[in-house]
Amino acid sequence: MDFDLTNEQKMIREMARNQYLKAAWLKDQGRGHTFEATVAEIFASEMAEKVASDAIQIHGGYGCMSEYPVSRYYKSAKVLQIVEGTSEVLRMLLGRILWKRG
Repeated sequence: MDFDLTNEQKMIREMARNQYLKAAWLKDQGRGHTFEATVAEIFASEMAEKVASDAIQIHGGYGCMSEYPVSRYYKSAKVLQIVEGTSEVLRMLLGRILWKRG
């Protein structure tokens, strides 16, 4: 059994990776990529927070102690959600993109 990541966490990582690679490929092709990049950003930041939160749950009280790396991972994931643009703002951007597409 692999103790680094659970199967669900591996699946989440692969889905986030595929989404940002799709956005990068579209950009390289000179095609519109705003929707795909925004979806990738929302998904990756929210899933990073979820995975880090799950890790804190697994570690129990130790997960909240700043001496343990899992606490830093959670804080970093939470900062990503805030600094990169809140998920709500990005969802509004997605709504506008979809509205324009009709």
